[in-house]
Amino acid sequence: MTRKRLLMILFAVVVLGVVIWLMIRPHDARLSVEAVSGTTPQITAPREETFPTINVAEATGWPEGAMPTPAEGLEVNLFAGDLDHPRWMLTLENGDVLVAETRAPPREYSGITGWFERRLMTRAGALGASANRITLLRDVDGDGTADQRSALLDEGNGLNSPFGMAVADGYLYVANTDALIRFPFEPGQTGIEGQGETIVELPSNAPNSHWTKNAIAHPDDPNLLYVAVGSNSNIGERGMAAEENRAAVLEVNVEERDFRIFAAGLRNPVGLDWEPTRNRLYTVVNERDMLGGDLVPDYLTEVVFGSHYGWPGVYWGRYLDERVEPMTPRLAQYARVPDFALGPHTASLGLEFADRARLGDQFSNGAFIGQHGSWNRRPRSGYKVVFVNFENGRPVGEMIDVLTGFLGEDDEAYGRPVGVITDATGALLVADDVGNRIWRVSNPDAGPAEPENEDEEG
Repeated sequence: MTRKRLLMILFAVVVLGVVIWLMIRPHDARLSVEAVSGTTPQITAPREETFPTINVAEATGWPEGAMPTPAEGLEVNLFAGDLDHPRWMLTLENGDVLVAETRAPPREYSGITGWFERRLMTRAGALGASANRITLLRDVDGDGTADQRSALLDEGNGLNSPFGMAVADGYLYVANTDALIRFPFEPGQTGIEGQGETIVELPSNAPNSHWTKNAIAHPDDPNLLYVAVGSNSNIGERGMAAEENRAAVLEVNVEERDFRIFAAGLRNPVGLDWEPTRNRLYTVVNERDMLGGDLVPDYLTEVVFGSHYGWPGVYWGRYLDERVEPMTPRLAQYARVPDFALGPHTASLGLEFADRARLGDQFSNGAFIGQHGSWNRRPRSGYKVVFVNFENGRPVGEMIDVLTGFLGEDDEAYGRPVGVITDATGALLVADDVGNRIWRVSNPDAGPAEPENEDEEG
């Protein structure tokens, strides 16, 4: 081989190496999470990734005696441990707490996308068989720790990757990954027998990428429930036929055993709750991936009937995602701008308004949000519980940290927060699906909770 030919081959190898590096190099964030948060986040130019930046924290669980760190003036204790991937919770009127111990249903991972998904889910501690169980936790002696538990429902009752739960009109509703089902139920029961009654089937077509289905009852009409259903892809790359009745909040009419799309264009809505002053439904939404570390912010928003929030062709109400074909520039003319950005790739899942909380004035008017944590951002984002203040029924200001310390010194994940709820005492419960436990955040100066519906004459 001549020297000239050798040099040409070396040059070609170098060029090829540079091209490959440009394709796979991680797009580190250039902005802080705070800059891409709030009512007016910075929306910069996209930096499309050919291959996703994988930077998920390795799930290790909590070292002996370690706990997350609460905000100043608050305390944290272990409410319940030895759970199996606890994701979502519901507080009953008698003070019992229900927790869904659940994972994604079985699926096959194929191709390069499947390889990436399996790799990140393994590292994040998300793979494994679903317990398919709803456990009832009871704090008998009122010391802030559950000292009694029972399996209220399990696979024998027809649970299939259960997630959201709601109680309405004498029934416990459970949102399986493939159906909304219900059981006759009264608070105080510690077990339920028999199969659930199917109200409506829910989209679960393969690969069922965003498998969680959350549910919440209408506060004034027990015949109406709202179900959050995520998309089946990142940006509709599997075709929009695979997205039928997905990326939406559905309104279920129980009596008619039917549903309609209440709001659409929500890539992966998860948490649902009613804002107490205006009685409006809100959700937190996970936005799209592979546009760089600064895009696109997850968000908290009011769910307005008949509105479209842009997915897949538009993000943050007015920005076209040029990867989506065919492009939909007209959608940007009427897509609704979300109310509050929660930072890019934070995986915000849990949502609970503070009307029942007793954590002090700083956390009295607004919403608690559980941020499960990023998998494709460098540096990482989320992995904590935050609070968003509200004024006149609208989010304002900046996010406030409520519970942090889920990442260790070497960036391993001791835990990852998911669902957040208030308990009967006004403390905040946080489901930790990596730590397999539920944390309780309280204010030692709050005093005892006042009984609800107390007779005015005493």
